This record gives sequence, C-alpha cells and structure tokens, in this order.
Amino acid sequence: MDASSPPRYRRFSTRPGPAPSSGSELPAYTRRNTLTQAVNLRRDPTEHVFQAADGKSKPWITLRVFSSAKSSKSLPTFFEKENVNGKLEIDAERGDSIQAVTAVVTGRIITGSNVGDSYVFLSLSQPIWSKSPDMPRAPSSSQGACSNKLLGHCEWPLSIPLPRSVTAPSGSGEMRSFRLPETFLERQTRVSVQYDLTIVVSRGKLRADHKIMTAFGYVSSSRPDAPSLLRQIAYQQFLPVPGPLSDPEGWKTLRPVAVRGTMFSVHRVEAKATLSLAKPLCYSRGSVMPCFLTLEGCDTQALDLLSVSSAIVLSLRRRVRFYNKTSSSRKDVAWNETVEDMGSASWWPSADVPSTPNTRYLEGEIRLPKDLRPTSEMGHFSISYTAVLGPFTAVGFTSESTALLSEPVEIATFHAKGPRTNAYAPPAYDLPSPRLAEHSHHNFETVGMLL
Repeated sequence: MDASSPPRYRRFSTRPGPAPSSGSELPAYTRRNTLTQAVNLRRDPTEHVFQAADGKSKPWITLRVFSSAKSSKSLPTFFEKENVNGKLEIDAERGDSIQAVTAVVTGRIITGSNVGDSYVFLSLSQPIWSKSPDMPRAPSSSQGACSNKLLGHCEWPLSIPLPRSVTAPSGSGEMRSFRLPETFLERQTRVSVQYDLTIVVSRGKLRADHKIMTAFGYVSSSRPDAPSLLRQIAYQQFLPVPGPLSDPEGWKTLRPVAVRGTMFSVHRVEAKATLSLAKPLCYSRGSVMPCFLTLEGCDTQALDLLSVSSAIVLSLRRRVRFYNKTSSSRKDVAWNETVEDMGSASWWPSADVPSTPNTRYLEGEIRLPKDLRPTSEMGHFSISYTAVLGPFTAVGFTSESTALLSEPVEIATFHAKGPRTNAYAPPAYDLPSPRLAEHSHHNFETVGMLL
C-alpha cells in the first residue's frame, strides 16, 4: 500500500465481540479477507519517459525511470530504501565527441530564486560510460558501448541506491547525521525540498555538455511505536478506546490549566481543564490523533457550555522553520517561520467514564490528512508539530487567556505495527483548510551558522 494513502476506517460498532482471554495478552491479529480471489498487492513499477532531440529529427537521448508513482503523468516517486531505477538510451552518431556519461542525484533545500538560496545536502554521482578505458563503466549489453567511442544505439540499466541519512551542519554549526527529508513543496511556504536525477553527457572542449533532468519525489519512512496493550485490544475488537483513568499507561496527561472568563458579560466563571494525549506521541498521517479532556468546576451551567464540542479548541499546529542568507557582503542569517493549524479536534462525551455534576469527561480525535508532511529535520530546515489547546469559545463566554498549553508531537508516514487506529468521530464532509497562524522573520548576526 502507498505510504501516503489513508487507512480503511471502520466505524465504531456496539455489536458484542469475544472478550480477550487474558487482560495481559493481545489476541492474535488477523485481517478479514473479503476477496474471492488472490490479488497481487505489489503494483508493477510505473514508467516515466524523458527524451531530448537537440535539434535532430528524432530523440537521441531517452531516459526511462521506473518508480512507485501511481501514474506516468506524475513525478517519479521513490520510497526510503528504494533505488532510483531506470534505463538510459543514447543513439550516438559515428564520430560523436562524447567524452563521458554520468548520472547525478541531488537533494536541495531551496529558499529563494537566487543561486545562493539553495543548499545541496545530497549529491551522488554514478559513472555510466567514459571514453577512457581506465574509468569505470556501467554494464551494458550494447555492442556500441563497449569501446572507447559510442556507436549506434546504446543502452545502460540504472540503479542508484539512496542513503537513509547524510551528514550536514546543524543549527549550532556542528556536523550531524540527518535522515533524508521528504519532498516538500507548498505554494504558501517559501522553502522547498527538491530531489533531481540528471544525466550529464560530457563532450569535448569545443562543445557544450548536454543534460537531461527530472525532479522526483522522495517519501521518507517513519513508524510510531505500538500503542498500549489495552488500546490495541480496543482497536482489534472495535470497542471504545479506554481513557486515561482506565489505561494510564496509554496516555500522557498534561498539567491542568485554569479556564477563566466571563459568561454573558456579567458572570465570572472558572474551571480546570486536564488534557491527555494518546501515547506514543507519534501519529501516522491518514489516521487520527486520539485525545481526552477532563473539565472540572462548581458551576454546572458553565461546564455544560464549555463542554460543547465547538467550544473546545485543540489544534495540530505545524511549524516550518528555515533560513537563507540575506547578504553576500555581511554574514547575516534570516530565520523564517511559518506556522499553520493543520486540523482541529472533534469531541463527544466519553464512553469510558460517565460525567458527574462537577466533572465532564470528553473523548476526541484530530483527523490527520493523508498528505500531511512528516516530522523532519535537515540542517537549518525543520518541520515540527505541537498539539495546542487554545482558549475556549463557548457561546456567551469571553476568555481571559490566549493559548492554554501545547505539547510537541510527531507525524509519521507508516502505521504502527498491529491493529490499525480506528476513527470514532463522525466523518467531516470537508477538512478545514490550513489556517496561517503566524509568519515571522528573525535576523541574527552570526559567523558559525552559515552554510
């Protein structure tokens, strides 16, 4: 299955199911197979064709790339641990001045349109053919590629392994190992992460080199640890998720915060809110982020208003941070941050523990878009996430505070091993579009943090 595809959600059902034989053992997990015949789940590679005619009647360079993309009209796409596979074809005329043929893979962080607004964190070069017999050549079944001059139709298979990590300078200037970031390109964000495959045909001194290039998508591989045993049982049996009172090992409960404000402009109210997030604090895109909220107070009417789903504002906030040099004469670094809310929680009364006159227990979840970019860091570029509990927005209630609390979380590309996370909230017809929360620039004069 494509790593970016969403899971198949199963709606919560109240039908009875067999109870686990032991509270400390997770029953064997098997998927139902409703297919009447076997299906080959491994899709054949998609072929992408790129050609260059260079003024000739027909193309003389053909680059074929075989990738995991869904369509040949899409960019070639490769997952972590996959090789960049393809085939190169060159129709060389007799007496052609080709000196060498090389395949180059690059990964860049681009922060602007100028030449200096690009940082290359990955550069791989693989020789394909050279006029000199002392230089390495890629294996080829073509007769014309076996001599010191290319003749006729020549073919070479390509298979370039991508490293899982590279070494680059960190924000403090120290060299560190970073995992390759996923391809990143968004219209409203000024930074992008781009990967390219380039075939360089080098000629003699009197003729310019020829290049054929294509960008390609890279999908990183990250997976959360398994959730608590009780939650796995709930997901497997399609039962309500146990809350932090029933499953304290499965939740991280944050510090209680005071909810203060004025009701209907005259009545001052105060309540205590305690937020819990499902552990581990790493969630697969295309799934959901479970959450739990406890509201306590002496004013029953205020608790009723504050516990309405629309009144509780819990958001998943993404922060994209990067820098670029602002001047070639001065060693300045401009830090840029773009902060957006990528989703908000839906809430409903807890099925695990009933509310009381002075306490409200609510379950919730944030739906995570299937194309959400994963948590990543590469040198001075990073994508990070936090769960942010904002001021309550009940009808007739005026809050006295801004954001109440926040907790760092991570977004992964693959699902945790074991039962898939179930979604319990009613499906939304339209996911809210990302809201720009903040855009800031901070300038620091420094010498050690330049690329």
